[in-house]
Amino acid sequence: MKVNSPVIKATDLDFALEQDQKDPLAHFRGRFHFPETKTGEPFIYFCGNSLGLQPDTADQYIKEELEAWKKLGVGGHLNSKRPWLTYHELLTHYSAKLVGALDREVVVMNSLTVNLHLLMTSFYRPNGKRKKILIENNAFPSDRYAVQSQLKIHGNHPKEDLMILNPDQGETITTEWILDCFEHHGDEITMVLIGGVNYYSGQAFDMEAITRKAHEYNCLVGFDLAHGAGNLHLKLHDWGVDFAAWCGYKYLNGGPGAPSGVFIHERHLGKSDIPRFEGWWGHDKSTRFQMPDEFVPTASAEAWQLSNPPIFSMAPLLASLELFHEAGIENLRKKSEKLTSYLENLLENELEDEIEIITPKSIEDRGCQLSLRLKTAIPNIMDELHRQGILADWREPDVVRIAPVPLYNTFEDCYQFVQRMKKIVRG
Repeated sequence: MKVNSPVIKATDLDFALEQDQKDPLAHFRGRFHFPETKTGEPFIYFCGNSLGLQPDTADQYIKEELEAWKKLGVGGHLNSKRPWLTYHELLTHYSAKLVGALDREVVVMNSLTVNLHLLMTSFYRPNGKRKKILIENNAFPSDRYAVQSQLKIHGNHPKEDLMILNPDQGETITTEWILDCFEHHGDEITMVLIGGVNYYSGQAFDMEAITRKAHEYNCLVGFDLAHGAGNLHLKLHDWGVDFAAWCGYKYLNGGPGAPSGVFIHERHLGKSDIPRFEGWWGHDKSTRFQMPDEFVPTASAEAWQLSNPPIFSMAPLLASLELFHEAGIENLRKKSEKLTSYLENLLENELEDEIEIITPKSIEDRGCQLSLRLKTAIPNIMDELHRQGILADWREPDVVRIAPVPLYNTFEDCYQFVQRMKKIVRG
């Protein structure tokens, strides 16, 4: 059953200020650093879907590791405040809670596209007629490039073996449309790789229903959760998803190029018949430093690790994940639904003639992002937004993406954005 946006009809500033006053998560805003305008005012930062803000403890955590390196050298692996040998494990539980997984199903490592390739090495196993990969239209280009190259490596042809789901309602690909695809082509599809939330439209897919239907046809299911982790309330283990990966620098606020997270369902763990690229950090911990000739995989998602973790890159991500753990993803999602719905209502009431919201209206079918299609081209739109104290995101040919993030955005941010947007679009 689809759930429409909460009915929020108020459009005045007093309502926004009242909601901010009542917000039990409001204090988290003070835990982040905001870029400032030339006048020293914080930007309205609606760009957390591209790069999240810096947590206030991020620099402290990095400095602590620099100091450990300075004073301990190699001894930091065992004797630092947070020993480097096991540093990545500090991120495991927080990450698992965030995506609805068991601890042993999650590891933080590498970058997103690297991880997608590592996962596809294991889970893309073409066999005869069953060799197609299913992705969505307007998938993030890196996903498309990765999938195409995997097809080529296996001797298959992207033009023939890449199956693309095109929208059936405007910019939206309905769940029914996706499920129907399996009814007609399920015997040809061997793997699904869909963005949990589409980066362009902001549509969130019904991952549980897709996974269930795909498994009926013996298709393996993976999700790129770059725009899902830290945005949606995920339940990857319960949904039965085979694998997933996400970046650490968008909603998770881990800083530019932050390490990626990986999920592999426990039914795939500890199996010797799953192909995988192997490296020494994936070797069984009890014998890793005995340097054996034969690889013995760790009985967890850590078996997919290749190298020891990048400590300085993980430190800011740890700082942010601690905040997520404190706030609770359920609470954040509840606020997010209300925050985005308020913004949606303001836009529909005050800018209906100038913009079209292409993101689905049902709260089940979106995260916090709204994608706004401009009905009339505005020259230098990003410069104009910047002059108005707004940091948002532009996607060709005509879409402004805005993401009111519940950890640090406010209802007043939403109100002020719309007032300033009116100045821009109406001259």
